[in-house]
Amino acid sequence: MKLAIVILNWNGEKFLKQFLPSVVQNSKSADVYVADNASTDNSINYLQSYYPEVKIIKNKKNGGYSKGYNDALKHIKADAYCLLNSDVEVTQNWLDPIIKTFNTHPNTAIIQPKILDYNKRAYFEYAGAAGGFIDKYAYPYCRGRIFSTVEKDESQYNDVADIFWASGACLFIRAEIFKNLNGLDELYFAHMEEIDLCWRAKNLGYTIKYVGTSTIYHVGGGTLQNTNPKKTFLNFRNSLFTLTKNANGFVLGKIFIRLILDGIAALRFLIKLKPNHAIAILKAHFSFYYYIPNILAKRKLIKTKNKYFTKTTIVFDYFVAKKTTYKNL
Repeated sequence: MKLAIVILNWNGEKFLKQFLPSVVQNSKSADVYVADNASTDNSINYLQSYYPEVKIIKNKKNGGYSKGYNDALKHIKADAYCLLNSDVEVTQNWLDPIIKTFNTHPNTAIIQPKILDYNKRAYFEYAGAAGGFIDKYAYPYCRGRIFSTVEKDESQYNDVADIFWASGACLFIRAEIFKNLNGLDELYFAHMEEIDLCWRAKNLGYTIKYVGTSTIYHVGGGTLQNTNPKKTFLNFRNSLFTLTKNANGFVLGKIFIRLILDGIAALRFLIKLKPNHAIAILKAHFSFYYYIPNILAKRKLIKTKNKYFTKTTIVFDYFVAKKTTYKNL
């Protein structure tokens, strides 16, 4: 399998200096690319000076995660891509279990490795952990992380398992399938676009797997911290986009309940004296209303919509029933 590792960069010279060495050292079986989103720092000069073996693709503008990868991958010939965040440290032999899984499971379109926290290395990392799922109303959660509760890695997820979505921090996808799906949805700009991509793949009948014998360490929040209201805005709005586009059944009923649950989340932010995040949820809803015609048009293009959830509401399980780990769900 010809594998291309593609690191999206925007003014990330600091991350390239810190994390690119581990990628180059431990990825001899793959080609390594940096897709640069019109950086204004010294990223390109640094790469040309210290890593001439790394191929550089220069995007014309910073179109975010989705457009950045869509533009870059058009220039890469490979059997599969690894979409890798710039703030990721990889480990020795991390690619071998991934390639083996692709080769032995031909219907698997997308794979995610185990993602641990770079700064708290015994714990899973928020963005993906041991593979993702969503509930009926498109609230995401993971094996190893539900809302703000992150589990310690005690080898409980050292398996190969079917999941619903793979984290965009490190997402392997077959090139042909990426092209058949028309890539990532550029309306998202950033956050949740990988869940939409995975959902569309699932609606076409492909499987998505987590491979716990491959490990990476992710810093997380390199672009937007959890404390940034813009991240709240993007997560809530883009989750509504994803639900509306892809869910089976009576989607308007799901959206109505989801809007109510979002309102409760906004009240919770107000109670916790975080009004900027409550306002971000309100703005997310208005932006969603604005784009509804666009989203519904995209929904019509998705012919098959399969059941996508096993939990009706992770919100109730976590906040009311106090089920804070995946095994207790």
